Amino acid sequence: MQASSELLIPSKPLPGASGETLAVMAEAVGFEFLTFRVRKLESGEQFTSTTGQHELGIVLLGGRLAVQSAAGNWSHIGGRAHVFGGLPYAFYLPIQTRFTLTAETACEVALCFCRAEESFPARVITPDDVEVEIRGGGNATRQINHIVKPEFPAQRLLVVEVYTPSGNWSSYPPHKHDVHRPPAEVDLEEIYYYKVERPQGYAIQKVYTGDGRLDATLTVRDSELVLIPEGYHPVVAAHGYNVYYLNALAGSARSMAASDDPDYAWVRQTWKDKDPRLPLVKGER
Repeated sequence: MQASSELLIPSKPLPGASGETLAVMAEAVGFEFLTFRVRKLESGEQFTSTTGQHELGIVLLGGRLAVQSAAGNWSHIGGRAHVFGGLPYAFYLPIQTRFTLTAETACEVALCFCRAEESFPARVITPDDVEVEIRGGGNATRQINHIVKPEFPAQRLLVVEVYTPSGNWSSYPPHKHDVHRPPAEVDLEEIYYYKVERPQGYAIQKVYTGDGRLDATLTVRDSELVLIPEGYHPVVAAHGYNVYYLNALAGSARSMAASDDPDYAWVRQTWKDKDPRLPLVKGER
């Protein structure tokens, strides 16, 4: 059985206002595809790196920046001060691309690396490109911002944002995507990177398999990360605290197909109305 401590990854404090706050390397956590990093930049600061053997999704969690790369250059991209302040801006960069991020304001960025062999065009993703979906019902209603969808020209990487209002459930009914049997389900490894609108808040995430090999219940706070190697993985936001998470996924197919835990699938039939608090985020504010 995998220990809870192996699934919950805390962020690291910074001595100053900039630097890397979280790094999850695929080989270190037993993943095949996904590496995930979060970095803060002060206004005017630059960060240079390369995608190597990875395709890369860069999501602006907050701030505005410019990107210079062999695959394309963009400036004045971004706008929301934080994830609860608007819809996202993001970039997609192909394999073997050296890039430089230049912070035009103080920034926080998530770098979603995914092992790849094929090259696709670089692209900037604006709020106008983001499909907003209100999913679920009752107190299991949540907002999904689709950033890198299955239809997006990439090899494996998928990226979405999810907003769960105070007291609501998310990723519910509990579902899993750890077996390749399309079109019903595909095998995806997944990362949940959390933000909580008020600093005292938290979410609770359960990660479990039907046979009990994995059964973890995690208390997750702002800027922490949860690994989903397999199994069902529902979330609930503590009452009084809106919760955000950024999902990066990759695996056996470019699909979000998943199967519900049969013990809980029936609850879908009880949903009559959507939570009127949603969408939590419409545009920059």
